[in-house]
Amino acid sequence: MNFITTLLGNLNYGTILFLMLLESTVVPVPSEFVVTPAAYHAASGQLDVWLVILFATIGADIGASINYVVALYVGRPVIYRFANSRWGKMCLLSQEKVEKSERYFDDHGIVATLTGRLIPGIRHLISIPAGLARMNYWKFLLYTTIGAGFWHSILAALGWYLHAIVPEDQLNDKISEYAEYIKLIIIALVIAAIVWFVVMKYLKKKK
Repeated sequence: MNFITTLLGNLNYGTILFLMLLESTVVPVPSEFVVTPAAYHAASGQLDVWLVILFATIGADIGASINYVVALYVGRPVIYRFANSRWGKMCLLSQEKVEKSERYFDDHGIVATLTGRLIPGIRHLISIPAGLARMNYWKFLLYTTIGAGFWHSILAALGWYLHAIVPEDQLNDKISEYAEYIKLIIIALVIAAIVWFVVMKYLKKKK
């Protein structure tokens, strides 16, 4: 974890991509403490905010693809075994969390890959049930990119906004405070998106 802490203290496009790659696998890297500070620095001219979002999303795509491929080829028993192992516990994983992501995927179908990228506790695991279900990879990648890009845009907007009102030594505390409000808003948006997809699917069938 000292290695990750060092990277968090030296944010550039390469470390942003790498940390978001880790966050989209099974390594517990909170994206709000990567993208938001990076956008905060972008507001002062140290980085470009659009490149922050781009590299964060590319990293998320790579990490999610790793999860997808592993799940596709090793199968559920091995995934569960790892989640219950000592290494899995170090990554804050458990079989219960993996099963939760599977239930979410089963309940919401393909759209779960898009909306799941926005939900805490599901975000970094939703690619596993996509792989287990053998979802079309390119469709998986498209939805992952849209979901991750939207999430990173929200975090970047927060970082840009905080630059105008918060000194850097108070940044992490403010991120923690605002993150709770963002989670509630995101959950509401996800529910609205699911309802919209269900309605559209129903209307399509009716036609």
